[in-house]
Amino acid sequence: MTQPIAIALHGGAGVLTPGLLNKADEQAIHHALLQALKAGVAVLEGGGSSLDAVQASVVELEECPWFNAGKGAVFTHTGDHELDAAIMNGANLEAGAVAGVHHVRNPILGARAVMEHSEHVLLAGVGADLFLSQQPDLEHVSNEWYDTPLRRRQWAAQQQQPETVSLEPGGVEKKFGTVGAVALDQYGHVAAATSTGGITNKRYGRVGDSPLIGSGTWADDRSAAISATGHGEFFIRTVVGHNIASRVRLVGESLEQACEQVVLGELKAIGGNGGVVAVSPAGETVLSF
Repeated sequence: MTQPIAIALHGGAGVLTPGLLNKADEQAIHHALLQALKAGVAVLEGGGSSLDAVQASVVELEECPWFNAGKGAVFTHTGDHELDAAIMNGANLEAGAVAGVHHVRNPILGARAVMEHSEHVLLAGVGADLFLSQQPDLEHVSNEWYDTPLRRRQWAAQQQQPETVSLEPGGVEKKFGTVGAVALDQYGHVAAATSTGGITNKRYGRVGDSPLIGSGTWADDRSAAISATGHGEFFIRTVVGHNIASRVRLVGESLEQACEQVVLGELKAIGGNGGVVAVSPAGETVLSF
């Protein structure tokens, strides 16, 4: 019997409401999501690993200026960009993550480099930038490369209210954010990857859930792979990824039940919003928001 393959991805919390975008923009966004999906599927159908598949999908989304990851990342309070990413292999629980990095073109590749070329799981800030600068296979860019007019408008609007931060403020621009993917390969292994620019106008080196293994990113062949998006502080407090996986592995809930209990139950109960994409080793795929 052929082992199933599966993949799911997200481009951030929120719903694409009809009428908010012109047709050209809608088509561009759908095309970007489709290309990201195709990139991951091509890896899986070619016999590649779930780890390579989620990486391929996330790289595509990091290259698209519509999403808050890589090119198109939001501005911090001081007017630059700090990027976070994580990747995890469900086959062996290996993981890598970066937080608050400034120059790697594709943060998800930086996270993969931490996993494969360091003895650590999470590197942050100046130290992470230094480590990534020493990796010969990574492409580096000026911090301004991440700029887009859309994100600059968001930042300018938030500068009028300097004591606030926003997930994705205002109208159309609210709808596109953190990106992530989960996949199951033909060998029965799951993986997850997540990448983000954080929240507009963030201060003090704020880090959300995306690069935190167990919160915004988790993968374990005994349960599921999960990638989250939403208001990170709440996802950290409810340890969303590991929480869902533990319900599957220890309580015996289906993946759908576990996602519902955590996302629509625990997370919502404390005021959190957002959701997850998830896949099990049996091929069950869930999108819960």
